Amino acid sequence: MIDPQGLAAWLRLTLVPGIGGETQRKLLAAFGLPTAIFAASPSSLRSVIGNKADLLLDFPLSDAVERHLDWAGQANQHILTLADAGYPRQLLNIADPPTLLFVRGDPSLLQRPALGIVGSRNATPQGLRNATQFAARLAENALCIVSGLALGIDTAAHRGALSAGGSTIAVIGTGADRVYPARNHELALAIAEKGAIVSEFPLGTPPLAANFPRRNRIIAGLSLGVLVVEAAVESGSLITARLAGEQGREVFAIPGSIHAPQSRGCHRLIRDGAKLVEAAGDILEELATSSGTNAASPPDEAEPALLILIGHDPCSFDELVERSGMPANTLQGELLTLELAGRIGVLPGNRWQRID
Repeated sequence: MIDPQGLAAWLRLTLVPGIGGETQRKLLAAFGLPTAIFAASPSSLRSVIGNKADLLLDFPLSDAVERHLDWAGQANQHILTLADAGYPRQLLNIADPPTLLFVRGDPSLLQRPALGIVGSRNATPQGLRNATQFAARLAENALCIVSGLALGIDTAAHRGALSAGGSTIAVIGTGADRVYPARNHELALAIAEKGAIVSEFPLGTPPLAANFPRRNRIIAGLSLGVLVVEAAVESGSLITARLAGEQGREVFAIPGSIHAPQSRGCHRLIRDGAKLVEAAGDILEELATSSGTNAASPPDEAEPALLILIGHDPCSFDELVERSGMPANTLQGELLTLELAGRIGVLPGNRWQRID
């Protein structure tokens, strides 16, 4: 249930031009929730943010706030704030988490174990096939695929996840009410229906060049790791990979032809320490190992992501529903498969635990 008054204060805080994320976080740290910020005296506000307090107090926003509240009141549309329980925990660990997230689709997917897949807009046919196949295989192993809805590799990654019946998140550089590029309109509708479209930018924001590097930190932040399929040396995908490394995420890259400019960015990443991958199983195995499960399976027998989520401590079925984001009947089938394979056991109280 939306609290219109509380959400209106969050919107007011974020919609004022000139009051960016750093200033917003200063105010939240000093006063608490936005309602307390706007209840504070002008002198108290100036003691925290100086003359920017005048912007905060004087800018007329009632129409803009009302428009955003109306948007959030529509089916399948949500606004998450830093204080919401549904705000993705992974983003709280990055240096500059978005104060608000606008979500079309299922916001619970933002809590799922995820892998970012990014790459060239001018991808080769082989690169497109690789992105589609990797995304499908990883989605089949319960990883949510995160990308940026751009042409080329991003589009192939989203389509691959959807083709496998998996979930995907598109982090975009425009307002959540816009689709860019326009030719991905139908894909965006499919993602909103079966996944989630996410933006930190206010409604109506056009595709400004400066927005796309900023959205890349969210792609990295939502993910356990980022796979670069193809990228030129000067590429936004390398920005995403760098941010992933800075955030403590894994970085993976697929090697390619030494003659293809789309391979040079991946080769540079590999020289700089990214993990070279040849199959989706390489990623699943690495994620299992980095999660402390000491997976030793060959790539084609890598551990399912659900096994990683279960871990070695007993956990209840309800906990697994929350961790995985799976429908209960799907989760039950996955658990049965792992139980029959001798990988997990059932404990009293309908709890589950790894036994290998």
